[in-house]
Amino acid sequence: MNSWLPALWAETLKARRSKAFVLTAIGFALFPLVSGLFMIILKDPAAAQAMGLISMKAQLVAGTADWPTFFDMLLQSTAMGGFILMAFIMAWVFGREFSDRTAKELLALPTPRRVIVGAKFVLTALWALGLTLMLFVLGLGVGAAVDVPGWSPELAWSSFWSLMTIAVLNLMLMPFVALFASAGRGYLPPLGWAFFSFILAQIISVLGWGDWFPWSVPALLSGMFGPQGAEQIGMHSYILILLALIVGVAATFVSWQSTDQVR
Repeated sequence: MNSWLPALWAETLKARRSKAFVLTAIGFALFPLVSGLFMIILKDPAAAQAMGLISMKAQLVAGTADWPTFFDMLLQSTAMGGFILMAFIMAWVFGREFSDRTAKELLALPTPRRVIVGAKFVLTALWALGLTLMLFVLGLGVGAAVDVPGWSPELAWSSFWSLMTIAVLNLMLMPFVALFASAGRGYLPPLGWAFFSFILAQIISVLGWGDWFPWSVPALLSGMFGPQGAEQIGMHSYILILLALIVGVAATFVSWQSTDQVR
């Protein structure tokens, strides 16, 4: 415990002094802003067309301008775009030590390696969930500013929990990104894995087997593949995500424990 808090504080300082936090915050903020833009287009297609915006495309993608549609867009953005941004966060937290060639000094510290890895995981979780909460709050502000109809506290509350559930599920899949960053000693292997799993998840979902592939579950839950996709999800889907979390975390700890500090 005495070494864990300083380790977490050190990781927090690294993140706070980097551009990564600002860039990922901008990325998350774009989701509600773009959703608000679609609401403007859908509310007044003629005015949007006069402004040079493509109203027909927005209508085909989004549907109607109301709070249920707006929240659905936020959920789908979190499931898809949030997954990629969380992967960037995890790749940065675990890969920067190797890319900046500071891993040798970090591993030579008297702080146990399991503490370092644990601090990195906790920082990533707080970082990702904090930005997800920011996304929701900003979404409420954008929706109110655009004057989207159909508001209800019950809808907002249920959408909030759906959003956080999707974010947590995405986060539970991130340890594999940490594993590839640690074993691959840099940014490219984890980002390559993230994009590969992202694309594979879409293919498997289209084929109808998404509920058996952990990386497909958040998108299915968000309604990206329609109500029938969300209905496929069962207890086995969440068990597989939990197993992916356990394997990813355990393998990452083993990778750091076996890393030679001279490399």
